[in-house]
Amino acid sequence: MKASFLLAAALLLSLPLAANAATPQQQRMADCSAKNKGLKGDAYKSAQSTCLSAHAAAPAAPTTPQERMKKCNADAATRKLAGDARKTFMSSCLRAS
Repeated sequence: MKASFLLAAALLLSLPLAANAATPQQQRMADCSAKNKGLKGDAYKSAQSTCLSAHAAAPAAPTTPQERMKKCNADAATRKLAGDARKTFMSSCLRAS
């Protein structure tokens, strides 16, 4: 009984952490949007399109395990993650890379 309660509590507590993690596409959109702040209408759309296209031409994902670990560590440090949030992020990052 206690174990199932603890499991349910852990799952409920982890939901907000997972909801706050931005996907790479969401992160690109946010970066480009911040870069193009102040533009309006067609100028904004054009700048967003150019910015997102430039992100698409970014270097390929790291291929060796060491490169993936280095990239994920850098991303986790940038996001200032620690503890369980960092473990969860690292796990998903290493699987996705």
